[in-house]
Amino acid sequence: MESFSLILAIVVVTALAFDFTNGFHDTANAMATTISTGALKPKVAVAMSAALNLVGAFLSVEVANTISKGLVDETGIRPEVIFAALVGAILWNLLTWLVGLPSSSSHALMGGLIGAAIASAGVGAVHGDVLVTKVLLPAVAAPVVAGVAALVATRLSYRMSRGADGKAAEKGYRVGQIASAGLVSLAHGTNDAQKTMGIITLALVAGGALAPDSDPPVWVILSAGLAIALGTYLGGWRIIRTMGKGLTDLEPQQGFAAQTSAATVILASSHLGFSLSTTHSVSGAVMGAGLGRKGGVVRWSTATRMFVAWGLTLPAAALVAAFAEWVCGLGDWGTALIAVALVAASFAIWRISRREVVDHTNVTAPDEPEPAGVVTAAVAAVAPPPAGVPAADGLAAAFPAQKDIAPDAPARPAATSV
Repeated sequence: MESFSLILAIVVVTALAFDFTNGFHDTANAMATTISTGALKPKVAVAMSAALNLVGAFLSVEVANTISKGLVDETGIRPEVIFAALVGAILWNLLTWLVGLPSSSSHALMGGLIGAAIASAGVGAVHGDVLVTKVLLPAVAAPVVAGVAALVATRLSYRMSRGADGKAAEKGYRVGQIASAGLVSLAHGTNDAQKTMGIITLALVAGGALAPDSDPPVWVILSAGLAIALGTYLGGWRIIRTMGKGLTDLEPQQGFAAQTSAATVILASSHLGFSLSTTHSVSGAVMGAGLGRKGGVVRWSTATRMFVAWGLTLPAAALVAAFAEWVCGLGDWGTALIAVALVAASFAIWRISRREVVDHTNVTAPDEPEPAGVVTAAVAAVAPPPAGVPAADGLAAAFPAQKDIAPDAPARPAATSV
């Protein structure tokens, strides 16, 4: 094994920084529904998720091998290419975190890797079959499968608890939700922490510090697990608020069904080596659970913004990474310039986020109610007034502004019979 070069050390540190952003960006995947239903206090939830993320990092290396050995041709990759890929992924993670959108950290990382590899070695550096079968197809299938499973599980949960005492059933589902949230956190560690392991391993191979086709060393597994756990503990409160309250309003039965369905899909994909987006899986499960309850709704305006972010993740991260790789190719000063730009942009995004602070104290605060529009007022006007309220008063309540129109207008003369 050769000694670390400066660029290799920079790549490893940047990869762990990405892993950190992955942790706070994806905390919502495991704990948003648990926090929103009141099953766990916010700080307790993120601490539990952090610990289980660390444990999950040691359970498998299949996804890490998919990234380090399968997605791109490792023989033509330089450490600068990995650095450029991480720059694209980190910036996309921070931007989507700022606006509270649960986009995929996994796809940001892979998009960055694809863009940087193409900019460095051409399209042939990307293994298209691996991209399609282990990245793109799971990206489409995961939210659908998890959503359908959560919808069915939600309906079964309500049916099974139909004759049970309401408070006892709710308490039982809250306990079950804590267990399922732990399972999602464990699954997140087995899937997402491995992505950083794969990137670091790829950089070590590219820099000559590891032999080709090597598995991630133990120190890589440990450092990746610790970085994602620390990021998880700090909590991505903005995305937790979107996932827990912005998509739909969840009851304990729905939260339990959503998390159990998502965890099953994630763990199965990790076992098969699919680089699955936990964000896609959990978001699909939350929407399925929302539709599974009678009278439940999904806020499709929020869901649409989320879908747009999903579609932009791969190409946006790829473009930024390709530009970063082009600048890094100009020499050591180019790499230094990109490093400074990354730190400056990250700090600027953090400063902007301080204008509206979201943390554990207000993450479950209800959203401001939307003002009644014309349709709402019209429906109120034609609806029968409550018992004991004269019809005229009901109409005046629906259109309060009408009471003061033309106050001095003369009274209309009574009609006379002929």
